[in-house]
This record gives sequence, C-alpha cells and structure tokens, in this order.
Amino acid sequence: MVDKVIENNQVIIMGEIVDDFTYSHEIFGEAFYMVNIRVERLSDSEDLIPVMVSERLLDVTKDYKGLKIEVVGQFRSYNRHEEKKNKLVLSVFAREIDFVDEMPENSKTNQIFLDGFICKPPIYRRTPLGREIADILLAVNRPYGKSDYIPCICWGRNARFAGTFQVGSRCLVWGRIQSREYMKKLGEGEMEKRIAYEVSVSKLETVYEES
Repeated sequence: MVDKVIENNQVIIMGEIVDDFTYSHEIFGEAFYMVNIRVERLSDSEDLIPVMVSERLLDVTKDYKGLKIEVVGQFRSYNRHEEKKNKLVLSVFAREIDFVDEMPENSKTNQIFLDGFICKPPIYRRTPLGREIADILLAVNRPYGKSDYIPCICWGRNARFAGTFQVGSRCLVWGRIQSREYMKKLGEGEMEKRIAYEVSVSKLETVYEES
C-alpha cells in the first residue's frame, strides 16, 4: 500500500547545495532539516528548491555548500499558520540522496510526476499578450489518510484542457518544479520579497474512474 502511494508522487532533481542545513521539526525521535538546492533550467535561469532531509539520511552537521547532489523523493505540502491565516508550504521530501561530480550533459535535472485529484475549480485566463494559462490545485494522497496539495500551472493547449476539469477529477501530471519570486505586502508601505513554488506542467492526462 505504501509503495503504491509513493508511486503517485515522484520527484528527481539535480543541483547545487547553496546553504547550510537548518532544523525543521522532529517526528518520533527523527529530526528533519531544510536545505536549498539551486537547479538550472535550460533557459540559463535557475530555480531555488527547498529540500527536507532526515538526519538519518545525511550528516547534516557538515558543510556541503557548493557540492552537487541528486535527490529522489516527493513534493510535499503542509499548512503553516501565519498572519491569521494558513500558508501552504512546499518542499521536496528526500528519500535518496547521491553526490555527483558534475551534471551529465543534456540531463533532465528537474522532473516530477503526480497522480492526484482536482480539489479546486481550475482558473483559466489569458495574459495581455494572449498567452493561455490555467492554474490547478492537485490533492495527492499520502499513506494514513493524509494528502499533499500541489499548485500546478499549465500553458497553451494544456491550459485549455485543464480549464475543463471538474473538482474531483483524477489527473496525471508531468513537469518540473519551479520557484517564482513575488512581493508580499505586509503593511502600510511595507513589502517583502518571497518565493512561491509550483509545478510547471509539460504533459497532463485525466483518468476516468470505473464506476
């Protein structure tokens, strides 16, 4: 059962560690730490992706900055209470970590597959330049009755297709994790730079459940 659930949320990223591990939380005596990985895009830009690592997977007291790693795991979410409302916090939960000497040429350094259910009405829109975009929120089941809520963004004909989805529809998504900076208004004249994470969809399918 657990293996089957793991199959519905698969992530592989390759990149460079850019900071130290910071303590996140502890569950049943096992401590988890966060670290940011810089993952290059084909377009010469990059994504900064947060990774959650168990102390049992790696010696988190060492300095790994500048080293390149491959992380295999899952894209997970949790709600953090902030400013009188809940904020969806996303990160890659590492199951396997390998250090690599260099990135293989033309290798796919950022891949994700999700099998989940549409949990909010899709938001379809056009940019001022006419580009089609659709935002979907996918609920991906975890063991023991939990779910991860993953925001996904679709473009072009994928956006048109996603705009027709109904809440509760099962959906398969392939793509990559991307980070996006934005400015958050905190108070009168006060702004703060923040980073949002989402899945940029390259392919998606609906699955029709047998009744």
